[in-house]
Order: sequence, then C-alpha cells, then structure tokens
Amino acid sequence: MWGVQRTRYADCSGSEASEEPEVAVNIGGVKQVLHGDVLSRYPDTRLAELLDCSLKSPEEISSLCDDYDPDTGEFYFDRDPEAFKCVIELYYYGEIHMKRGICPICFMKEMEFWKIDSDFLDECCTWHLQEVEDELAEIAEKVRTILVDREGDPSAAGWQRFQMFLWRLMEKPETSMPARIIAIISFIFILVSSVVMCVGTIPDLQVEDAEGNLTEHPTLEVIETLCICWFTVEYFLRLISAPNKVKFVLAFMNIVDFMAIMPFFVVLILTSVGAGMMELANVQQAVQALRIMRIARIFKLARHSSGLQTLTSALKSSFKELGLLLMYMGVGVFLFSALGYTMEQSHPDTLFTSIPQSFWWAVITMTTVGYGDVYPKTTLGRCNAAISFLCGVIAIALPIHPIINNFVLFYNKQQVLETAAKHEIELMALRSGPGELEAAPSGTMHSCHSEAYIPLLKDPRGGGAGLSTPSKDTSFGSTAETTEYFIS
Repeated sequence: MWGVQRTRYADCSGSEASEEPEVAVNIGGVKQVLHGDVLSRYPDTRLAELLDCSLKSPEEISSLCDDYDPDTGEFYFDRDPEAFKCVIELYYYGEIHMKRGICPICFMKEMEFWKIDSDFLDECCTWHLQEVEDELAEIAEKVRTILVDREGDPSAAGWQRFQMFLWRLMEKPETSMPARIIAIISFIFILVSSVVMCVGTIPDLQVEDAEGNLTEHPTLEVIETLCICWFTVEYFLRLISAPNKVKFVLAFMNIVDFMAIMPFFVVLILTSVGAGMMELANVQQAVQALRIMRIARIFKLARHSSGLQTLTSALKSSFKELGLLLMYMGVGVFLFSALGYTMEQSHPDTLFTSIPQSFWWAVITMTTVGYGDVYPKTTLGRCNAAISFLCGVIAIALPIHPIINNFVLFYNKQQVLETAAKHEIELMALRSGPGELEAAPSGTMHSCHSEAYIPLLKDPRGGGAGLSTPSKDTSFGSTAETTEYFIS
C-alpha cells in the first residue's frame, strides 16, 4: 500500500498520544525529511499534496513526482536541490528569498512547479527579478534588431526593402563593409569641417573683401561648402530611409545634424537677398551669429562614438546628482558673495561693488579657478575666501562619485547587453543550423544563458537558515544527502 511514514509521539505519562506524518523527498539526489504539520501550513502547494498519497492511486502519485519508492516511502523529484532549499523556506519563514547564484527566471519556474505563488517572494528578490526581466527584454530587443539589420525583413518588398537597405547603409555601420566605409567618410568630413571652422578664424589666413572687412579664405569656403553638401545629402538620405519620420526628426542627434547644416543655407540666403531687404550691418551681424552655430557639428562625433553616447546617457541618468551639485553651488555662491561684499565694504579700494558682482568672485573661488581679477583685501575677506574654496571643494566632490558610478554602471551594462546579444545569436545559429538564423525566433531568450552576464543579488542572510548539517546516504542507487528540517 502506498502511504506516508508516520512518527509516533508520546505524552508525559509515556503512552502513545499521536502520529505525526513525515514526507521523505529526494530532490536531485539530496534526501530530505519534512514534517506534515509544517507542510500543511500551505495546503495548496505540491509538497502538501504529498501528505494524502495514501488515498490516491498510483497514477495520481506519479503526476505529483517523477518517481516513488513504495518500500521507503520516498518521493523523487528531478529538480534543482539548491533552489529547493529556498522554496522550503516558505514553510518556516512565510516568505522565499533567492540565494546567490540562482537564475531568477529559472527560480520562478521552480516556484511554479511547486505550486507556490510569486507573491511569497521577498520584496528585494521581486525587484531583482523585475530587473533581470527588463534586461532580458533589452537583450531580446537587441537580438531582434541585429537580426533585422543583418538579414532584413523577409516580408518586405519593393520600396520597403530598398528603404531598409538604405537605412542600414546610412545608419548601421556594423552591418556591412560599404556602411562602415560611409561611416568613416562621414567621420572624416566632421573632423575636416571642424578644423576648417577653427582655422578660418586665424587673421593671417583671412582675406579682405571690397569693404575692407576680413573674411574667410576662398579655399576654406570651398572646403566648407563640400562638407555641407555631404552633410545635407547624408541627412536627407537618412530621413528618406527612416522607418519613423517623426521620431527621426525629433531625435536629439538628428536635431544636432539639422542645426549643423541649417546656418550655411540661412547665411547663403541672407547674403544673397538680405542686402536689399535690410542694412548691410544687420545682415553681417546675423551672419556672424549663425556662423557661431556651426560649433554644433562637433556633436556629430557622438553618432560615431559609443563612448560619447554612453557619457550622454550617464549624464541623463545623473540629473538628480547634478541638481544637488547646482544646489550646493548656488547656496554657497549666494552665501559667500554676500559675506564677501559685507566684509570688504570697510576697505577704500574694494573690488566688491555689489552682491551680484560678487557672484563672479564666489563662483571662481568655490570652483578653485581663481582668475585674480577680483580678490579680497581685508583680513576677514580673506578668511571668508579660504572657507569658501574649502566648502566649494567639498560641495563639488560629494556628488561626483555617484555620477562616476552611474557612468561605470551604464557602460558595463551596455557591454553586457552587447555580449549577451552576440552570445544568444550564436546559440540560435547553432540550434537553427547554417543558413536558418533569420528564421529563428528573435524574441526567445534563454534565461540561464543570459543570466551568466547579469550580476546577482547577494543573499543578506548568508546561507541556508534553518538547515542542519547534511549527512551522506544512499538512495535510488546514487549518493544522496539527507537533511531533516525542524521548526526552530
């Protein structure tokens, strides 16, 4: 008869009082004995269902476990014993905490097998699980993007296929050699344009126009025109091939690209028709103002530099720390400029004529720049200056570490995502066979493979609480460990 072992207990007089059922389970070679009163605390779980096996048929028992030994009354489960150590904590502590080194996605499958709801998972582990799921979703999206960039959309035809080809050619330098060559050419044009803009301001290389004003050398203007022509053609080709035109136009880097080419055409229009519409002096002022906007071209380098892109993203995630820095500096500037103005009023040759004028002195002092154009002359003013630059150093140093930490974390995350995406594509290629990679499901992620790249949360408890020292035993023809759980 299939049944559950029972342990007999005696009362104070020595007579037999009750029988407490015990369940012997073997989890992946690790034998464990569980008491029925502990398992009955959660009757809807799989372990609690083992208590009523004496009333169930062999088929029903086989549906609960992988194997059963009627001689020893031992249930065998081909599951992860380390994960089971975490699962059994529910019956003793009322919550489950994932140990370090366990894949969160696989652990959720273990909880589902043991019929335990995810609400019993500890809050810190729930947060970690959500973080892992988000990273896996990012990896899956990156894999899908790489596959689309590499193979294209098989359902696309005609103009859509040409549009995708042009988009990969202009926007994805890693997809092909021609795209990489175009990216290098664009990078060279950006450098040449920036150098021409700087060299054109050297007086020795400028020439005089008919009115005697210094203008850029004609050769530099020709080079500038060629660079603008390349930027214009590149921008419109990317705009035509963009899958989402509105998103493309509103993207920050594309706004920078537009601002880099717009001044040239505005200056060209003003110099052509502006003289007849307004005074020449106003036209020249407008032209000079628009020429200054050419410095936006240097930001085009961020399109071809992953380091600059990482820096931009890290600064976006550090707005809170940057806000604290500005707040500290703002309070210090206001405080020490007011003190400096008050303390320097007794000196006849004071350089502190007003509190707003003293703001400049406070800024350059707290940032330890110290130009020397404004400085205190009284003893109290100098003491105030010494305190101000010490406070400035502290105010600047406090938020710097979180900002640097955000940069390192974001950079490492980007490297992890790229490595995990490439690893997943290699696994998909091995499973699908040669020439069948594009048919593989790009949205399918294998958590155990990806988990190797994701840092795990450290277990604050530092080990399996409530577990006794395991002892060696033999079960099912293999070496096993017997662990008995007791209520503390």
